[in-house]
Amino acid sequence: MQMSDPTFVIAITALVGLSVVVAALLRGWHSWLALKRQELENRRTRGPIEIEGGAGEGAARIEIADLKERIRKLEAIANGVDL
Repeated sequence: MQMSDPTFVIAITALVGLSVVVAALLRGWHSWLALKRQELENRRTRGPIEIEGGAGEGAARIEIADLKERIRKLEAIANGVDL
């Protein structure tokens, strides 16, 4: 096999190109992970997320579900449906 063989040159060029793409993707992955770590750290330092009225995120979801149930019952009453 000669160094100037076109197949060999194409293979080496493809390998170098693939290496560049993999290196760029790996760097992007590490940057994304660093961003997510920073977001998690910022969340820890701010404390738990609070919704209006001081309720935590979980309590707010329960409250919203309760309000949706009340609305459903009121709509049923307005439509004349017995519950």
